[in-house]
Amino acid sequence: MTAQSFNQPLGGNEMPRFGGPVTMMRLPSQPTAEGLDACFVGIPLDIGTSNRSGTRMGPRQIRDESRMLRPFNMGTGAKPFDSLQVADIGDVALNTFDLKKSVALIEEDYHAILAHDCVPLTLGGDHTLTYPILKAVSKKHGPVALIHIDAHADTSDEMFGEKIAHGTPFRRAFEDGCLDAQNTFQIGLRGTGYSPEDFDWARDKGFTVIQAEECWYKSMAPVMETVRERMGPDRPVYLTYDIDSLDPAFAPGTGTVEVGGLSTWQALEIVRGCRGLNLVGCDLVEVSPPYDPSGNTALIAANLLYEMLCVLPGVRY
Repeated sequence: MTAQSFNQPLGGNEMPRFGGPVTMMRLPSQPTAEGLDACFVGIPLDIGTSNRSGTRMGPRQIRDESRMLRPFNMGTGAKPFDSLQVADIGDVALNTFDLKKSVALIEEDYHAILAHDCVPLTLGGDHTLTYPILKAVSKKHGPVALIHIDAHADTSDEMFGEKIAHGTPFRRAFEDGCLDAQNTFQIGLRGTGYSPEDFDWARDKGFTVIQAEECWYKSMAPVMETVRERMGPDRPVYLTYDIDSLDPAFAPGTGTVEVGGLSTWQALEIVRGCRGLNLVGCDLVEVSPPYDPSGNTALIAANLLYEMLCVLPGVRY
């Protein structure tokens, strides 16, 4: 396949950046993942949130703020659109009034995406959505290694008596056998809690937990070197990035902000540090546009999703 046969983002000299299709990076859209190596897909979900709502609007604003992104990565030399066939396949059609039905719908759609051997890059949406995605991914690939960037562990057993919510996905995924616990990293956890178990539950199961305080004033490159050494080039890996891992100075547009978070340059180091891993799926969650009228939180999210695309297997440099 020649470079000319790959889908390309609509360029700023062909159509002003404020015009054109409202797809991720103004890419072509199609209804399914057929024929694609990777796809952007939205999950406009916020009925799993416990504090401030609004993440249902996340996918739309992330797409809108992606309009300034260009195809060549000047920082890394990655040329994803000369390497992979990529399109935006739209949003999962959720049941707005039923979280459990929405979770089932997400899993069903991701089974269909993965049946095409396509790597999904998900625009969230609250973090509940990662649970059904992991169920679908692990059915195809077996238990997956996990890189989870977040202010919160999301390993609660219940929230308001419910087993499925945005604070429970990784406990449910572990219980369902979706995760390779010895190759699961949680990075950036911080804030207040109810007891040490909030973070220690994961440690007890074999997860590697790196709290935010361990990241202050440091490059994340050494951490990612450890991650790559541990996981190797062949093990299936899933990357999930909660925007609230960033300090609210960078990303205020989220529902559960915590002080003392990561910086945007640390975020880039983490995602770029995934190069060489066998990434089988990625998501960017918890962007809540009503809490950031500037759009900067969604703009950061769009850039991180692009960086995820740039480190997928098969991307040329």
